[in-house]
Amino acid sequence: MDPRLEPLFTPWKIGKCEISNRIVLTSMGGTNLLGWMEKNHFDKDGARFIMEVAKNHAGLVLPGCQPVYNPMFGQWLYKNRKMYEDLKEWMPEFHKTGAKLFIQLTAGFGRSFTISKMMESLYTNKFLRVVSKPFMDLDKITASASPSPNRWSDKVPSREMTVEEIHEYVEAFAKCAKLLQEAGVDGVEIHAVHEGYLLDQFTLKYVNRRTDEYGGSFENRYRFPVEIVQAIKKECGADFPVSLRYSVRSMTKGFREGGLPGEDFKEAGRDMEESEKAAKYLQEAGYDMLNCDNGTYDAWYWAHPPIYMPENCNLQDVEHIRKFVDIPVVCAGRMEPLAAAESIAAGKIDGAGFARRFLADQEWVTKMMEGRDEDIRPCILCHNGCFNMCHYKGVPNDQELSDSLHLSRCAVNAETLQWKKHYIKKTSSPRKVHIIGGGIGGMEAARVLKLRGHEPVIYEKSDVLGGTFIPASAESYKDKLRELLAWYRSQMKALDIEIHLNEEVRDTAGFEDEPVIIATGAAPRILKNVPGHERMIEACEYLNGAEVGEVVAVIGGGLTGSEIAYELALGGKKPVIVEMKDDLVSQKGVCLANSSYLREWFALHQVPVYLETTLKEVKENSIICRGKDGKDIEIACDSVISSAGYIPAPLQGHGDEAYLVGDCYKVGNLRSVIWRAYETAMKI
Repeated sequence: MDPRLEPLFTPWKIGKCEISNRIVLTSMGGTNLLGWMEKNHFDKDGARFIMEVAKNHAGLVLPGCQPVYNPMFGQWLYKNRKMYEDLKEWMPEFHKTGAKLFIQLTAGFGRSFTISKMMESLYTNKFLRVVSKPFMDLDKITASASPSPNRWSDKVPSREMTVEEIHEYVEAFAKCAKLLQEAGVDGVEIHAVHEGYLLDQFTLKYVNRRTDEYGGSFENRYRFPVEIVQAIKKECGADFPVSLRYSVRSMTKGFREGGLPGEDFKEAGRDMEESEKAAKYLQEAGYDMLNCDNGTYDAWYWAHPPIYMPENCNLQDVEHIRKFVDIPVVCAGRMEPLAAAESIAAGKIDGAGFARRFLADQEWVTKMMEGRDEDIRPCILCHNGCFNMCHYKGVPNDQELSDSLHLSRCAVNAETLQWKKHYIKKTSSPRKVHIIGGGIGGMEAARVLKLRGHEPVIYEKSDVLGGTFIPASAESYKDKLRELLAWYRSQMKALDIEIHLNEEVRDTAGFEDEPVIIATGAAPRILKNVPGHERMIEACEYLNGAEVGEVVAVIGGGLTGSEIAYELALGGKKPVIVEMKDDLVSQKGVCLANSSYLREWFALHQVPVYLETTLKEVKENSIICRGKDGKDIEIACDSVISSAGYIPAPLQGHGDEAYLVGDCYKVGNLRSVIWRAYETAMKI
């Protein structure tokens, strides 16, 4: 292990609870021990994930948050005594790992509850609203400190919680904490004065406009979380540790509008001055630890950083707030282990929080300790598998129901929390399997086939493995994608997979009866009906190094086009985005944390964006477009990049036992490529 990492592996205490090292698994929905968006029960899949993380040297483990009032079916968490008994039976096995377990309890989401189209229908139809109440009472689930707009939908506003409801929640926290203590859990974490969830909504002036004892003054706005910790301490005793998930700064300009890194703006929520006071106040109330980051759902990219956010994006603020308390402070948010170790060694923070890294590779801490960094499968911060709540103009949460009910799966690791569906099963009949195409899909298929006992052979027409993932990972800020590409290449070498570079396969006739996996990718959509289209530079050509001028028109404002425009601007160019739809990144599968960052960044930096606009002609030094008003617009530019999408390009004339994977089957994202490649390799 790199000796600079040693501070991460020193013991520390939360109250009287000693933790073996400073690595903290922070809570993620979907890794719950007592069920998620379903009837509460002891969740064996959640337990398996938590156990794997604990076995691999996490010091403190926090499973997914548990609402004390279940949004689905309206059940209070303390009612089901059987699951606490099951948890108690499991805890001794967990404690054999040497890790400690805190269960995160939440009051819920309030105005941040992710509303879908189906939920809008349930709420706006009076009959359905009544009928659906027993399993989804949206009026109760979305209630907030004051009447407020929902983060996702204009059709399901939040009403004001009553004082009686608040007292009911406080009592529920205390009852749940007592049952968890009796089950052998080491502590609880209260979620949260953090991320604009319900308790945070009470503390934030732009949401809380109450005039009773829970609104107005500083003490009144923080009364709800204070009463919770006091009730828990009264029920469980002063020595039972209670952590608080805490956002140091809200980084929020107002409803549905965040403040970007480096932006000078007026804080609508908690600024640093208030946070200095609040942190001390919450410590005095009884909290034993602050588990910190920044942001709200209105500025979601701080709490769920996409790849565009800086590494260690919250560290400076958390180090600052540590000066104002005497209790341990943990920092989370794109944390890098070396930076965390340095901060811990200097006494600036006490623990380092990591989350999605564990989804990509539950063994990453063990591998880091053993100096096997090249074996760590990296998280690429895409949110495609773990948290792909998608939102764009006029549409609430656009997400498959299976994703909504099964969070914390992983785009780059098909097995995570899908062990019943995706697992390595050894073959009893080893075969040679020919794989046409050495991109991510081809390499994932080869990896799984080899682990099963087959003999995969990759044929790649270029001189290097990677396919379109090479340009896809080329932008300056995509270091994590380049790490994933390096991981796949190293896996091919470690598994001794036969690879033929510079060998293009035009048909599969020579493979006789042996199975073939076709992973030949997709071809760019060419706008042949646009005069002058031959003047355009295709997106991958630009990403592979094609030169462009000073002012660059990007045709297509989906994720690829928006990321290209972002890279152009970072490099000092002047991009102009032309998009046919009425919003940028108007596509399913892209998390709001990712898409809102790009939209707000373009607005802040005054990047021209033409929505509901169609390209008509490409000229020598300009483009002609038709605007949403039906009139033609001429936009001056030096270069034009086409990001109009891709069309599957499978190898033609393949035999009976041939399988398509990746974009040659259906154009998607990295998750769809990896998961299908895994599943295909399991069929052979």
